[in-house]
Amino acid sequence: MIEALLTFSLTVFTGFFAIMNPIANIPIFIGMMEGRDKKAQRVIAKTATLTAFFIVVFFVMLGKYIFQIFDITIPSFKLAGGILIFFVGFNMLQSKKKEQKNVGEHATDDGIAISPLAIPILAGPGTIVTAMNYAADASYLQIGIIIVIFALITYMTFVAFIWSDMIVKKMGNSLIKVIGKIMGLILAIIGTGMAVEGIKLAFNLKI
Repeated sequence: MIEALLTFSLTVFTGFFAIMNPIANIPIFIGMMEGRDKKAQRVIAKTATLTAFFIVVFFVMLGKYIFQIFDITIPSFKLAGGILIFFVGFNMLQSKKKEQKNVGEHATDDGIAISPLAIPILAGPGTIVTAMNYAADASYLQIGIIIVIFALITYMTFVAFIWSDMIVKKMGNSLIKVIGKIMGLILAIIGTGMAVEGIKLAFNLKI
């Protein structure tokens, strides 16, 4: 029982860390904070991470009801979600810059903490699908673990944003890009695993 929970917790942590990617999101945050003092940056970082946390928790708590309302089966969700997460990871490996391009268009907007920072950079479709996948057939204890782990990841993201200047100086942009590609590979693998699991459930395969 304990070993199974530890394995589940590690899987959830790895998935959330890869999709949220606190380190790789630092350059995006720095680009958005140009011209703002440290106090404003802290407020924006806090608002963004809290917003992302509550959005994802909402889907974790109500995921099963959403399945029932829209008559979504777990196998179909895992298959579709796996494909989506695979392409998120694939785009990270290919160094797609769509998100960063959109950031520049909103750089002077006072609401950047909510959009685009919280949505869709932190709590984007990939993050929501990942959370709902873990919660799809989870027990109440596992749902609690999912929420606690996501809270930890969002706090790590907040700390990374607050210390972003120092982290970039210590690590350098090149290493941050390498970390982003490694996270992209992990996401692609997780997405493939989800899709395979969905196919196995749909056709009742025991492979």
